[in-house]
Amino acid sequence: MERKRLRRLPVGPHATLFFESYETMLQQVQEMLHIERGGDAQIADELDAYNPMIPNGSELTATLMFEINDPDIRARTLLSLGGVENHIAIVIGDHTVKAVPEDDIERTKSDGKTSAVHFLHFPFTQDQIAAFRSSGAVARLEIDHPNYGHSATMNATMRATLAEDFAA
Repeated sequence: MERKRLRRLPVGPHATLFFESYETMLQQVQEMLHIERGGDAQIADELDAYNPMIPNGSELTATLMFEINDPDIRARTLLSLGGVENHIAIVIGDHTVKAVPEDDIERTKSDGKTSAVHFLHFPFTQDQIAAFRSSGAVARLEIDHPNYGHSATMNATMRATLAEDFAA
């Protein structure tokens, strides 16, 4: 639970990013197997679903969730956020790492409504990894959607934790 807490980043009033790792995905698979009780037949499907979210050594991955309890406010907000998955980036100094949405399904519907959950990849270059790991670096997650312009700065502990996802 502590490792998950170190990977959680609230951004604005409704969005939270959960940066994933091998451990968080293993826990997610185990949780799904426990909840759904599909037995051995379920294992392959769960691995197919969650393995793409394990960082590959040169990226960070994250689950973005819009958490809005009131169903009316949630529906209106999600309807106003079409394409939000294309307006997310990590900024470290002069470096910008744009999010690449997981392409398992289209997250924004034809009516403009976006999903409450998005799966994102942040592919880093070696220079961007070095900047992210740099002592004293400031890393921000930015959402620059016209209807949701918010950012959040990662603290040093979070940045150090996430830096472990990059291959040495």
